[in-house]
Amino acid sequence: MAAVQVSEAEKVYILHGIRDDLRVDGRGCEDYRHMEIETDVVSNTDGSAKVTLGHTAVLVGVKAEIGKPRPAVPNEGYLEFFVDCSANATPEFEGRGGEELGTELSNTLYKVFNNKHSVNLKSLCISAGEHCWVLYVDVLLLQCDGNLYDAISIAVKAALFNTKIPQVHISTDDEGGKEIELSDDPYDCMRLNVENVPCIVTMCKVGRRHVVDVTLQEKACSVASLIISVTHKGIVTCVRKVGGGSLDPESIFEMTEAGKRVGKALHAPLMTLLQQEEDLGKARQKVGFLG
Repeated sequence: MAAVQVSEAEKVYILHGIRDDLRVDGRGCEDYRHMEIETDVVSNTDGSAKVTLGHTAVLVGVKAEIGKPRPAVPNEGYLEFFVDCSANATPEFEGRGGEELGTELSNTLYKVFNNKHSVNLKSLCISAGEHCWVLYVDVLLLQCDGNLYDAISIAVKAALFNTKIPQVHISTDDEGGKEIELSDDPYDCMRLNVENVPCIVTMCKVGRRHVVDVTLQEKACSVASLIISVTHKGIVTCVRKVGGGSLDPESIFEMTEAGKRVGKALHAPLMTLLQQEEDLGKARQKVGFLG
């Protein structure tokens, strides 16, 4: 993970501010930085989104391909995740520096999103035991300024919302075999229901307080973090502790409750924003560098 060096005087300044619920940039302990979301930014994907959270920038592309269902769940499709940590994001990612972080992020995303409680995997089934849709979710870290998990989860949800999967028509040939035909009509497509797709909220313990959406400077003052994935109903689907420090049971409970509260409040404006942008259609103004 990208890190910065913070002097003792800076640590004291940050800790005292967080203790009084006033962070360096003026936010409260449960406030996010300014966030920008843009969908449909990559033309050769079935769905894409770019999220900028403060100075953290993430680009996500989703590609749908026909594959074979897994033997354990023959009537479901599945998602595959790959995270690429660009060397432009931080000098620490140069060479093979970002591989370990990329694998860690991919594994966490797999646990959070690739289950029946997040995405209706049965809707990705084409023919039970024979064919299904496999969604390849590629994540590119463009710039790193803390809180990667939250930014990536929001970008993944936005990209899945934007994903258009072609309708499949199955016919039988003269020999009894099945033939699969994909519709070439761009409007004849299937959309995913992303209402239950969770968002990740990273709670960091700084001093005796826990804060949301930490910057790299605040991260340097953090003892440990709790990654909490929360649905729109406030249901926690995954909890994971990161960092070298320890957390007592009372802190874990308080951080989980705060994460549920923040995560639940995040979903409604996010879905409203995505729907408003979808309704604009071709009239939507593209402001990103890929526009």
